[in-house]
Amino acid sequence: MYMDWKLERSAQKTESHVLQEQEVTLEGTGEDGISESFQLLQIDVECEHQDGETLPTGNAVWCSKNVQRKQRRWEKTVAAKKSKRKQEKERRKANRVGNSGICPQHSKRFLKSLTKERLLEAKHSGPRLCIDLSMTNHMSKKELSRLAGQIGRLYGSNKKADRPFWICLTGFTTDSPLYEECLRMNDGFSSYLLDITEEDCFSLFPLETLVYLTPDSEHALEDVDLNKVYILGGLVDESVQKKVTFQKAQEHSVKTARLPIQEYMVRRQNEKNYHSEILAINQVFDILSTYFDTQNWPEALKKGVSSRKGYVLQNSVE
Repeated sequence: MYMDWKLERSAQKTESHVLQEQEVTLEGTGEDGISESFQLLQIDVECEHQDGETLPTGNAVWCSKNVQRKQRRWEKTVAAKKSKRKQEKERRKANRVGNSGICPQHSKRFLKSLTKERLLEAKHSGPRLCIDLSMTNHMSKKELSRLAGQIGRLYGSNKKADRPFWICLTGFTTDSPLYEECLRMNDGFSSYLLDITEEDCFSLFPLETLVYLTPDSEHALEDVDLNKVYILGGLVDESVQKKVTFQKAQEHSVKTARLPIQEYMVRRQNEKNYHSEILAINQVFDILSTYFDTQNWPEALKKGVSSRKGYVLQNSVE
């Protein structure tokens, strides 16, 4: 009788010791380990209950509740993280839509196709703009890099325009240093939707359709004519020489025009007493594109002529 009681007591101690070890294991394992061990404990309890034996008491019951609490806490943590990730994703999406002004229902593929359609339509019915790149032979690498960047920004602005121009890069060879700079600085340059030709702009189009835009012209540009081809000289500030583009246009008996800065803007006093009407080609394009869309010269000039040039709109003078 004494031996039977001793054996039963020993078995209870062994069972309690095993359950305590399971508790330690549960606390030291990851989320998968907790779930697995919890299932095993459930199976053990169900089996004992089916055999008609008494359910474990004391430490065994405490261990089971502890595992259940951890399981519930883990499930809540996972659900909270999923919800937070979803909210963050929606927030980023809303920011992208707000910054770009794009309707969220339009896919990137659709928008890309729409841009391509507008550009190709401009080739047949839109205004035309030539960038004369025949004067880049004596430009430094720094100047070529700046010009390549301006070409990239000009093309980017044209892609976003509701009424884009058709752009043609003339006097431009694919084995030139400028072409290499364009490839290096502008992603996807080789697939730009524009014309590239080695021919000079004066031999590519009828001379009577050409208008060379130069700040040295005596005539202010009044309107953008769909029947004209507007030319910008591919030069940067460092390489600008007095009347280079103006003289080139005169040699080919081509009409010239300047932006109507003098008609709508006035000089503003500054410390350096600096005033210049010479703009980068992408700035000139922004003015032309804005005017073509709005038919408003003050609004167009405000977009392209920065205050650093020393000019402000007439109604801006205090």
